[in-house]
Amino acid sequence: MNKWGKLSLGMLLAVGLMTGCGNNNDNAASTDTNAGNTGTTAKTLTLGTSADFPPYEFHKVIDGKDTIVGFDIDIAKDIAADMGAELVIKDLAFDSLLNELSSGRVDMVISGLSPTEERKKAVDLSDIYYKAEQAVVVREADKDKFATMDSLKGAKIGVQTGSIQEDIAKGIEGAQLTSLGKISEIVLQLNSNRVDASIMEGPVAKSFVKNVKGLVITDAKPEVEDDGYVIGVKKGNTELLNQVNTTLTRLNSEGKIEEYVAAASELAESE
Repeated sequence: MNKWGKLSLGMLLAVGLMTGCGNNNDNAASTDTNAGNTGTTAKTLTLGTSADFPPYEFHKVIDGKDTIVGFDIDIAKDIAADMGAELVIKDLAFDSLLNELSSGRVDMVISGLSPTEERKKAVDLSDIYYKAEQAVVVREADKDKFATMDSLKGAKIGVQTGSIQEDIAKGIEGAQLTSLGKISEIVLQLNSNRVDASIMEGPVAKSFVKNVKGLVITDAKPEVEDDGYVIGVKKGNTELLNQVNTTLTRLNSEGKIEEYVAAASELAESE
Protein backbone atom coordinates (compact mmCIF):
# COMPACT_ATOMS: atom_id res chain seq x y z
CA MET A 1 0.00 0.00 0.00
CA ASN A 2 1.07 3.60 -0.46
CA LYS A 3 1.52 4.08 3.26
CA TRP A 4 5.25 4.51 2.78
CA GLY A 5 4.95 7.23 0.14
CA LYS A 6 5.60 10.66 1.69
CA LEU A 7 3.55 9.94 4.76
CA SER A 8 2.38 12.76 6.94
CA LEU A 9 1.91 12.17 10.63
CA GLY A 10 -1.84 11.98 10.13
CA MET A 11 -1.51 9.42 7.38
CA LEU A 12 0.81 7.37 9.58
CA LEU A 13 -1.89 7.27 12.22
CA ALA A 14 -4.32 5.88 9.68
CA VAL A 15 -1.72 3.39 8.53
CA GLY A 16 -1.08 2.25 12.08
CA LEU A 17 -4.76 1.51 12.49
CA MET A 18 -4.94 -0.37 9.21
CA THR A 19 -1.89 -2.53 9.83
CA GLY A 20 -3.12 -3.19 13.34
CA CYS A 21 -6.29 -4.62 11.84
CA GLY A 22 -4.12 -7.06 9.93
CA ASN A 23 -2.95 -8.79 13.08
CA ASN A 24 -5.79 -11.30 13.11
CA ASN A 25 -4.24 -14.71 13.60
CA ASP A 26 -7.27 -16.44 12.10
CA ASN A 27 -7.37 -14.67 8.75
CA ALA A 28 -4.93 -14.57 5.85
CA ALA A 29 -4.01 -10.98 5.03
CA SER A 30 -3.26 -11.90 1.44
CA THR A 31 -3.40 -15.05 -0.65
CA ASP A 32 -1.00 -15.25 -3.59
CA THR A 33 -2.58 -17.55 -6.15
CA ASN A 34 0.30 -17.01 -8.58
CA ALA A 35 2.82 -18.80 -6.38
CA GLY A 36 3.24 -22.44 -7.31
CA ASN A 37 0.48 -24.20 -9.21
CA THR A 38 -2.19 -22.22 -10.96
CA GLY A 39 -5.80 -23.18 -10.50
CA THR A 40 -7.13 -25.29 -7.66
CA THR A 41 -4.54 -27.00 -5.48
CA ALA A 42 -4.82 -29.02 -2.29
CA LYS A 43 -1.29 -28.09 -1.26
CA THR A 44 -0.73 -24.76 0.49
CA LEU A 45 2.25 -23.14 2.19
CA THR A 46 1.23 -20.66 4.89
CA LEU A 47 3.67 -17.85 5.58
CA GLY A 48 3.68 -15.84 8.80
CA THR A 49 5.14 -12.35 8.53
CA SER A 50 4.85 -8.87 10.04
CA ALA A 51 4.22 -6.77 6.95
CA ASP A 52 5.45 -3.38 8.13
CA PHE A 53 9.12 -3.85 7.40
CA PRO A 54 9.97 -2.31 4.00
CA PRO A 55 11.66 -3.47 1.85
CA TYR A 56 11.45 -6.94 3.48
CA GLU A 57 7.64 -7.12 3.67
CA PHE A 58 5.10 -4.31 3.47
CA HIS A 59 1.70 -3.31 2.14
CA LYS A 60 1.32 -1.67 -1.26
CA VAL A 61 -1.72 -0.80 -3.34
CA ILE A 62 -1.23 -2.53 -6.67
CA ASP A 63 -3.93 -2.28 -9.35
CA GLY A 64 -6.27 -0.93 -6.69
CA LYS A 65 -5.72 -3.85 -4.30
CA ASP A 66 -3.90 -3.84 -0.97
CA THR A 67 -1.10 -6.36 -1.46
CA ILE A 68 1.72 -7.64 0.74
CA VAL A 69 4.99 -7.33 -1.16
CA GLY A 70 8.74 -7.21 -0.46
CA PHE A 71 11.83 -9.27 -1.11
CA ASP A 72 11.01 -11.72 1.69
CA ILE A 73 7.69 -12.29 -0.05
CA ASP A 74 9.47 -12.89 -3.36
CA ILE A 75 11.61 -15.52 -1.65
CA ALA A 76 8.51 -17.14 -0.13
CA LYS A 77 6.91 -17.29 -3.57
CA ASP A 78 9.94 -19.13 -4.93
CA ILE A 79 9.85 -21.63 -2.07
CA ALA A 80 6.15 -22.27 -2.68
CA ALA A 81 6.70 -22.58 -6.44
CA ASP A 82 9.51 -25.11 -5.92
CA MET A 83 7.12 -27.12 -3.75
CA GLY A 84 4.26 -26.86 -6.24
CA ALA A 85 2.21 -25.16 -3.52
CA GLU A 86 -0.08 -22.16 -3.20
CA LEU A 87 1.33 -19.43 -0.94
CA VAL A 88 -0.97 -18.03 1.76
CA ILE A 89 0.28 -14.98 3.67
CA LYS A 90 -0.75 -14.11 7.23
CA ASP A 91 0.11 -10.62 8.47
CA LEU A 92 0.76 -10.91 12.22
CA ALA A 93 2.42 -9.04 15.06
CA PHE A 94 6.15 -9.77 15.01
CA ASP A 95 6.25 -11.05 18.59
CA SER A 96 3.52 -13.62 17.85
CA LEU A 97 5.23 -15.20 14.82
CA LEU A 98 7.17 -17.99 16.55
CA ASN A 99 4.17 -19.00 18.65
CA GLU A 100 2.07 -19.23 15.48
CA LEU A 101 4.81 -21.36 13.92
CA SER A 102 5.16 -23.69 16.89
CA SER A 103 1.38 -24.14 17.06
CA GLY A 104 1.23 -25.09 13.37
CA ARG A 105 -1.00 -22.18 12.37
CA VAL A 106 1.71 -21.09 9.90
CA ASP A 107 4.23 -23.31 8.10
CA MET A 108 7.15 -20.92 8.00
CA VAL A 109 8.15 -17.45 9.15
CA ILE A 110 9.99 -14.89 7.05
CA SER A 111 10.19 -11.45 8.64
CA GLY A 112 13.73 -10.14 9.02
CA LEU A 113 14.32 -12.96 11.52
CA SER A 114 17.75 -13.12 13.18
CA PRO A 115 19.17 -16.51 14.26
CA THR A 116 19.39 -15.92 18.01
CA GLU A 117 20.10 -18.77 20.41
CA GLU A 118 16.65 -18.42 21.95
CA ARG A 119 14.98 -18.78 18.55
CA LYS A 120 17.13 -21.79 17.68
CA LYS A 121 15.71 -23.56 20.74
CA ALA A 122 12.12 -22.80 19.78
CA VAL A 123 12.08 -23.45 16.01
CA ASP A 124 14.32 -24.74 13.23
CA LEU A 125 16.13 -22.06 11.23
CA SER A 126 17.32 -22.01 7.65
CA ASP A 127 20.68 -20.94 6.27
CA ILE A 128 21.33 -17.18 6.34
CA TYR A 129 19.96 -15.60 3.17
CA TYR A 130 20.66 -11.89 3.73
CA LYS A 131 22.69 -9.59 5.96
CA ALA A 132 22.08 -5.93 6.76
CA GLU A 133 23.52 -3.34 9.12
CA GLN A 134 21.54 -1.77 11.94
CA ALA A 135 20.76 1.95 12.02
CA VAL A 136 19.62 4.64 14.45
CA VAL A 137 16.79 6.91 13.29
CA VAL A 138 16.05 10.25 14.94
CA ARG A 139 14.31 13.53 14.20
CA GLU A 140 16.35 15.71 11.87
CA ALA A 141 17.05 18.29 14.59
CA ASP A 142 18.64 15.57 16.78
CA LYS A 143 21.03 14.10 14.21
CA ASP A 144 24.17 15.51 15.86
CA LYS A 145 22.84 14.98 19.39
CA PHE A 146 22.64 11.20 18.89
CA ALA A 147 25.65 10.66 16.61
CA THR A 148 27.19 7.85 18.70
CA MET A 149 25.94 4.85 20.61
CA ASP A 150 27.24 6.42 23.85
CA SER A 151 25.02 9.44 23.23
CA LEU A 152 21.99 7.13 23.47
CA LYS A 153 22.65 6.41 27.14
CA GLY A 154 19.54 7.40 29.08
CA ALA A 155 17.60 8.17 25.89
CA LYS A 156 14.04 7.11 25.13
CA ILE A 157 14.33 4.49 22.40
CA GLY A 158 11.55 2.96 20.32
CA VAL A 159 11.99 -0.62 19.11
CA GLN A 160 9.91 -3.48 17.74
CA THR A 161 8.78 -5.99 20.36
CA GLY A 162 10.69 -9.26 20.23
CA SER A 163 13.26 -7.97 17.74
CA ILE A 164 17.03 -8.00 17.82
CA GLN A 165 16.82 -4.20 17.93
CA GLU A 166 15.03 -4.52 21.27
CA ASP A 167 17.96 -6.59 22.56
CA ILE A 168 20.41 -3.94 21.34
CA ALA A 169 18.47 -1.18 23.12
CA LYS A 170 18.35 -3.20 26.35
CA GLY A 171 22.14 -3.13 26.36
CA ILE A 172 22.30 0.68 26.28
CA GLU A 173 22.94 2.09 29.75
CA GLY A 174 19.91 3.87 31.19
CA ALA A 175 17.89 3.61 27.99
CA GLN A 176 14.12 3.86 28.43
CA LEU A 177 12.50 1.45 25.99
CA THR A 178 9.18 1.76 24.24
CA SER A 179 8.54 -1.62 22.62
CA LEU A 180 5.73 -1.79 20.06
CA GLY A 181 4.46 -4.38 17.62
CA LYS A 182 4.68 -2.31 14.42
CA ILE A 183 7.46 -0.15 13.00
CA SER A 184 4.85 2.41 11.89
CA GLU A 185 3.81 2.80 15.53
CA ILE A 186 7.42 3.49 16.51
CA VAL A 187 7.68 6.17 13.81
CA LEU A 188 4.56 7.81 15.25
CA GLN A 189 6.21 7.84 18.67
CA LEU A 190 9.31 9.42 17.16
CA ASN A 191 7.40 12.06 15.23
CA SER A 192 5.35 12.99 18.30
CA ASN A 193 8.47 13.37 20.52
CA ARG A 194 7.53 10.44 22.75
CA VAL A 195 10.82 8.71 21.99
CA ASP A 196 14.19 10.22 21.11
CA ALA A 197 15.42 7.58 18.70
CA SER A 198 14.66 4.22 17.15
CA ILE A 199 16.95 1.33 16.22
CA MET A 200 15.95 -0.31 12.94
CA GLU A 201 17.32 -2.49 10.18
CA GLY A 202 19.39 -0.48 7.71
CA PRO A 203 17.12 -1.04 4.67
CA VAL A 204 14.01 -0.38 6.78
CA ALA A 205 15.50 2.81 8.20
CA LYS A 206 16.42 4.06 4.72
CA SER A 207 12.89 3.48 3.47
CA PHE A 208 11.29 5.40 6.33
CA VAL A 209 13.80 8.25 6.18
CA LYS A 210 13.19 8.71 2.47
CA ASN A 211 9.40 8.64 2.79
CA VAL A 212 8.68 10.24 6.16
CA LYS A 213 9.55 13.91 6.39
CA GLY A 214 11.76 15.03 9.26
CA LEU A 215 13.56 11.74 10.00
CA VAL A 216 17.26 11.02 9.47
CA ILE A 217 19.77 8.24 10.09
CA THR A 218 22.54 9.23 12.50
CA ASP A 219 26.21 8.20 12.45
CA ALA A 220 25.66 5.89 15.43
CA LYS A 221 26.42 2.28 14.49
CA PRO A 222 24.74 -0.47 16.53
CA GLU A 223 26.78 -3.66 16.48
CA VAL A 224 25.36 -7.16 16.73
CA GLU A 225 26.80 -10.61 16.21
CA ASP A 226 23.71 -12.14 14.60
CA ASP A 227 23.16 -9.70 11.76
CA GLY A 228 22.04 -12.25 9.19
CA TYR A 229 18.47 -13.28 8.41
CA VAL A 230 16.91 -16.70 8.29
CA ILE A 231 13.61 -18.45 7.70
CA GLY A 232 11.91 -20.29 10.55
CA VAL A 233 10.01 -23.59 10.32
CA LYS A 234 8.41 -25.72 13.00
CA LYS A 235 10.81 -27.77 15.10
CA GLY A 236 11.37 -31.16 13.46
CA ASN A 237 9.95 -30.22 10.04
CA THR A 238 13.10 -31.41 8.26
CA GLU A 239 11.41 -31.84 4.88
CA LEU A 240 10.33 -28.20 4.68
CA LEU A 241 13.63 -26.95 6.10
CA ASN A 242 15.56 -28.86 3.42
CA GLN A 243 13.30 -27.45 0.72
CA VAL A 244 13.76 -23.91 2.05
CA ASN A 245 17.55 -24.27 2.06
CA THR A 246 17.53 -25.78 -1.43
CA THR A 247 15.58 -22.81 -2.77
CA LEU A 248 17.81 -20.31 -0.95
CA THR A 249 20.92 -21.96 -2.41
CA ARG A 250 19.46 -21.68 -5.90
CA LEU A 251 18.41 -18.06 -5.46
CA ASN A 252 21.84 -17.07 -4.14
CA SER A 253 23.65 -18.87 -6.96
CA GLU A 254 21.47 -17.08 -9.51
CA GLY A 255 21.92 -13.68 -7.85
CA LYS A 256 18.15 -13.44 -7.42
CA ILE A 257 18.06 -12.26 -3.81
CA GLU A 258 20.04 -9.10 -4.57
CA GLU A 259 17.70 -8.49 -7.51
CA TYR A 260 14.70 -8.90 -5.22
CA VAL A 261 16.20 -6.50 -2.64
CA ALA A 262 16.78 -3.83 -5.29
CA ALA A 263 13.29 -4.19 -6.77
CA ALA A 264 11.57 -4.20 -3.37
CA SER A 265 13.53 -1.14 -2.24
CA GLU A 266 12.46 0.73 -5.36
CA LEU A 267 8.84 -0.35 -4.85
CA ALA A 268 8.87 0.75 -1.20
CA GLU A 269 10.09 4.20 -2.19
CA SER A 270 7.66 4.71 -5.07
CA GLU A 271 4.46 6.76 -4.85
